[in-house]
Amino acid sequence: MNVAIIGLGLMGGSLAISLKKLDFINNIVGSDHNKIHQQEAVELGLVDNVIEFSEIKNYDVIFLAIPVDGIISALKNLTEVKESATIIDLGSTKSKIISSVPTKIRKNFVAAHPMTGTESYGPKAAIDNLYKDNVVVLCDIENSGDFQVKIAKKIFKALEMKKYFMSAKEHDRHAAFISHMPHAISYSLANTVMHQENKHNILALAAGGFRSMSRLAKSSPNMWEDIFRQNRANLLEAITLFEDELKLLKGYIENEEWDKVHKNIEAGNRLHDILD
Repeated sequence: MNVAIIGLGLMGGSLAISLKKLDFINNIVGSDHNKIHQQEAVELGLVDNVIEFSEIKNYDVIFLAIPVDGIISALKNLTEVKESATIIDLGSTKSKIISSVPTKIRKNFVAAHPMTGTESYGPKAAIDNLYKDNVVVLCDIENSGDFQVKIAKKIFKALEMKKYFMSAKEHDRHAAFISHMPHAISYSLANTVMHQENKHNILALAAGGFRSMSRLAKSSPNMWEDIFRQNRANLLEAITLFEDELKLLKGYIENEEWDKVHKNIEAGNRLHDILD
């Protein structure tokens, strides 16, 4: 099958590297509105060549590896794909994207969210095996065509991803807690320090803890503004619940209730009984 990837940054570029290893993929082309990204993607050998967006409709599988608002815009311009085409988005939100899919191509569309990535972006951020052994969530597949679901499953299986299935509504609420809120916290942590007059002295002390927590603050502003907008209600709920937990711990510290501080920390430790 012939594959086209719209968006040649971290997600699209890394996907191209992995797809090139699959024997059922004939060729991989890319499209990107950023001319520098186009040039870098070709120079790095991520895609066989770059094509115009208007040529995308002729391909068997089309991946949308662009910011979530861009996915909605792209779908409106993909209504002339061939009947057998499979369109797979890689967006971090799902409800608004799915509700925006033109009726004419709803069967062609498979909503997917690979739970992977780094804080870097652009073609030069692309890495091998970004998708391997990570989770991919497929949403509302009962509304996708049987053939298209089969193709999507085949590709993600070949990429050695762990497939999970859920509704778009479930996905967006879960993603708010596990992905979107942590990014919001990381940006806020970074800005808290940057707003201090002696920020350079503070950052001179930065060790593993701060670097780990602030790492996500390097992520693309364009991409994350779109995600925050599309998943606003769920994100606000997650932030509010986090604020409640932080206020609780703050209160224990203010009142010097060190036994309660200890128990609060122990409770947090139990998260890794599930994750590890």
